[in-house]
Amino acid sequence: MEPMEIIRQRHSVRRYLDKPLAGDVRDKLEAFTALCNQESGLHIQLLCNEPAGFSRTFSRCANYLAFTGPRAPGLEERCGYYGEKILLFAQELGLRSCWAGLSHAKRAKAYTLENGEVFVIAAALGYGEDDGKERKSKKPEEVMKVRGEIPDWFRSGTEAALLAPTAMNRQAFTLELQKDGAVRLRYALGPFWQVDLGIVRYHFEIGAGKENFRWHDE
Repeated sequence: MEPMEIIRQRHSVRRYLDKPLAGDVRDKLEAFTALCNQESGLHIQLLCNEPAGFSRTFSRCANYLAFTGPRAPGLEERCGYYGEKILLFAQELGLRSCWAGLSHAKRAKAYTLENGEVFVIAAALGYGEDDGKERKSKKPEEVMKVRGEIPDWFRSGTEAALLAPTAMNRQAFTLELQKDGAVRLRYALGPFWQVDLGIVRYHFEIGAGKENFRWHDE
């Protein structure tokens, strides 16, 4: 399945079936998570059959990802970037998911923290009762800043970014195509804005194609 097709199909799901992850699905998800940890330096953990991890706003949620890592600049953004990468992979495996900023019960303590590590956010996942619903979205022109003609790759990247899940569906970002061809991503302060920044960045890269541009901060 093409990456953009996966992005379009994925919606937040809060109601799950009382069904454990299939063995091969769990193995693939754990292996992919391990690769993301190796690449990012994070300590993302897959917790299964642990129903105490979420509040009642998530029905029958017994599986989740806990995003933890060494306290350092950019930690939250990396959690968003690599977290969304994992959740889109889970979507392709037939699972459904939902970022959970405030609903995760930290007291469950099923995840572990190494020295210097902190918990950032969690994401529920499993077999959904349904596929979720499409949410209201801004128009590309509301978040783009371009002088002159808009390149196709920039518009495609922006459209992918607007499909990214963000806290309270704020979509509080702007994408600016600068004179030197670099792309500048800005995000307004708010709940979990740095996590959202990473999620949006990953979506834009998929839609635009990383070979077509470079980020302003690279």
